[in-house]
Amino acid sequence: MPAAELQRKASHSKAPSDDNRFRILEATMKRHQYRPDALIEVLHKAQELFGYISPELLKSLSQTLKLPPSRVYGVATFYHFFSLAPPGEHTCVVCLGTACYVKGAAEVLAALEKHTGIKSGETTQDNQFSLLTARCLGACGIAPAVVLDKTVLGHQTPETIIEHLKGRIDGSR
Repeated sequence: MPAAELQRKASHSKAPSDDNRFRILEATMKRHQYRPDALIEVLHKAQELFGYISPELLKSLSQTLKLPPSRVYGVATFYHFFSLAPPGEHTCVVCLGTACYVKGAAEVLAALEKHTGIKSGETTQDNQFSLLTARCLGACGIAPAVVLDKTVLGHQTPETIIEHLKGRIDGSR
């Protein structure tokens, strides 16, 4: 499927018609010979290019790879890495692995949910902040760990994480 057709089918992007992301995604599928078993690699590339995978893009990928939409959706929702909604300007991932949980990650998460007014997996209505959880960040030595805008913060408490948010999102909710 030519990049222009892929873009037309997945027209969730507001970018001009010469949006190179669709050409890159098309090249990825071509490199994998449009094989259905390349779905995860294609979804990774789409996520990398667009920041999330829209329903329109999921449908277009299912047609291009000749897979049922339910299969593409199932894979995209099964793996934590893929997002079906645009991320907020700022993102926060709270580790809920055993070491982090034992050292207070649940309280850190609860403080973030209260402060932002959203639950894990959600984004604020103004698209300023997304809150996520991870099963393990692999940073057990600095538990509880949080990743805020791609910066790993260790030994977090409800108070310290809220302090880190100041200036990133508009005040308490």
